[in-house]
Amino acid sequence: MQNITSFDQEQMASFIERMPDTKSVTQFKESPEIKRLSLKFDIDELRKAVDSISKNETENGFTSLGSGFHAISLSRRPGATEETANDLSGRYYMRTDESMIEEPREDLVQEIEFSEFNSNYQGSYFEYVHQELSKLFPIGRMRILMKDQYNCNSWHRDPEPRLHIPIYTNPGSLFIVNHHCTHMPADGSVYFTDTRGYHMAVNGGETQRIHIVAALAYPPITE
Repeated sequence: MQNITSFDQEQMASFIERMPDTKSVTQFKESPEIKRLSLKFDIDELRKAVDSISKNETENGFTSLGSGFHAISLSRRPGATEETANDLSGRYYMRTDESMIEEPREDLVQEIEFSEFNSNYQGSYFEYVHQELSKLFPIGRMRILMKDQYNCNSWHRDPEPRLHIPIYTNPGSLFIVNHHCTHMPADGSVYFTDTRGYHMAVNGGETQRIHIVAALAYPPITE
């Protein structure tokens, strides 16, 4: 045990004197793993498109994957008529205990195969978004993901990076990659998230969080 000194007491005094910032946390702050692109979509049209699904389909059109996580597939393999739970989630990696040994979970998904837009949503603003993104980037699975309030997902990494387009959010909706945490405002902006790093989505707010999430089908990390 180290000797007790006054150093920690002196340090504590300086910690208490410094007032924490409670305003900037409502805004976006970039890091090497989270960037805002110049590309932007119409947030009103995005919300109309989501709201139309909510009104017209059973259970809001979302498939529940458990633990407060819900998804809608906007793209699929050409000719596919059914999707599996693995299509909606896919391969990810986790460290589950203090050994810090990494374990793969679920089967690897070949993102580049998901090149066809889901015909259920043809003519919607989602189709326009998919077309515009596909002009610029190799787009794999494109999904609408919803997180329930007071909820988070696992601390994990994916084989490929993702694009996020927040549609409905709240000040307690945060995204963490490695050591960086930030809010992504829902104003039509497109955010690059390097989910090849360890990450998680947190919804600490009182409303559901809904994002479009598009996998970037660059060569994946396979181990």
